[in-house]
Amino acid sequence: MDIMTGVGLVFGMIVVATMVLMGGDLHMFISEHAIIIIFGGSIAATMIRFPLSAILHGLPLGAKFAFTLSRLSARDLVEELARIAEIARKQGPVGLEKVETDEPFLAKGIRYVADGYDLEFIRDNLERDRDNFLMHLDEGGKIYRAIGDCAPAFGMIGTLIGMVQMFANMTDPSKLGPFMATALLATLYGALVANLFCLPIADKLHGKLL
Repeated sequence: MDIMTGVGLVFGMIVVATMVLMGGDLHMFISEHAIIIIFGGSIAATMIRFPLSAILHGLPLGAKFAFTLSRLSARDLVEELARIAEIARKQGPVGLEKVETDEPFLAKGIRYVADGYDLEFIRDNLERDRDNFLMHLDEGGKIYRAIGDCAPAFGMIGTLIGMVQMFANMTDPSKLGPFMATALLATLYGALVANLFCLPIADKLHGKLL
């Protein structure tokens, strides 16, 4: 597990919660209207930008790998390949049937070799699996970045809606506070969704593609 992703998210939420609680009641910072415009608007815009298949594959895969470290470092991978090659040299393809590895991609290749598939079949299948995986991971990064771009924009839309409602009810002082709070909370929610969650995850996924 990539512990820094979890630590960063938890620490960020603690910082925000601390500032909220130091300034007053937590309920002051909850607005159903702001939540609806931020999440509803961001989801709608994402559905327009991306096909359903990309969303269904990209979002969960992106969330998973944002919290996952590579099981093997480059050095460990070289040592693992050397160990497997030694087994194959001594025992032949039959010996590979008992080889265990934590890397699913490598394990699949070993299974192909042990089952006697030819080199072209193995290469084509592994390259296809790799390309599909990287495509879905890239889609996940793009989707999280799209949500990160949309959330502040819909926060501003929520702010404008709240301001219009406030100015339309200037004769009723009891409504000015709630409308103003909704306007400001929409901006706050949009900034938090984008900068504490979506954009950092998008950047982390982009780094894993390099």
